[in-house]
Amino acid sequence: MSRTTDILLTGLAPAIWGSTYLVTTEALPQGYPVTLAVLRALPAGLLLIAVTRCLPPRAWLGRVFALGALNFAVFWVCLFIAAYRLPGGVAATLGSLQAIMVIVMARGWLGTPVKAGAVMAALSGVVGVALLVLGPEARLDPVGIAAGIGGAASMAAGTVLSRKWQPPVPALSFTAWQLTAGGLILLPLALVMEPPLPQLSALNIAGLVWLGLIGAAATYAIWFRGVARIEPGTVSMLGMMSPVTAVTLGWIWLGQALDPLQLLGAAIVLASVWAGQRANRPRTTAEPKPAAIMVGETT
Repeated sequence: MSRTTDILLTGLAPAIWGSTYLVTTEALPQGYPVTLAVLRALPAGLLLIAVTRCLPPRAWLGRVFALGALNFAVFWVCLFIAAYRLPGGVAATLGSLQAIMVIVMARGWLGTPVKAGAVMAALSGVVGVALLVLGPEARLDPVGIAAGIGGAASMAAGTVLSRKWQPPVPALSFTAWQLTAGGLILLPLALVMEPPLPQLSALNIAGLVWLGLIGAAATYAIWFRGVARIEPGTVSMLGMMSPVTAVTLGWIWLGQALDPLQLLGAAIVLASVWAGQRANRPRTTAEPKPAAIMVGETT
């Protein structure tokens, strides 16, 4: 499969994740961030383990739980808190900082060189997201801001370490391990920190099914496949597709208007994703030509 196809397939995951803002605010009960994160991660992880019939070896448990914490437990709790306490635009803008964090972390943990073009693409992407989603009514709640930045840092670290720690199993099994680990980490916290959920409506159940099966099991399998195949900087830039989807769904589903600045922001985001893909493209070096063998030369 070509690199372009890998990029397009991987980009489907954050594009679908953009629905999280709409589903969280419109279809889920408010005030249960940890419990909802558990219900999104644990059932999906256990289902995938039942399908793949593959358990992590004992030597991998530490890494699996570390990745489960970074990619799911910490990230999703921060995501839910930010979605509750901040307008979606502020939360999305903070989340877009992940691309810059990945560049820095990949340099430290993977030895990936920092490319000026990649940094410029990441910075312009943040500007584009801000134009796309920030409005004059945006409020800056300190807890929400901390959650947004913490979630971006957690996902960035999980992305880089998922590239560094690659088990010899399919992406679906790797996803199952991490989802289950993240859910198990969060389960006791949910039982202690939050009251029991109220009786769930059909809309609540539909929202959880969407976030668990599609927004977790399917999309993260695609994402981790891409992490294993594509440069970390390229993968992180694809994450900026999420706020583009969120705004598009707000326009289609909620009737929210799009002004010229938002359209400009969407164009900047798409251009930044393309520029990031170009800037992070691995350099190919021409193979040296074999030296000519002189007549009479012995080997």
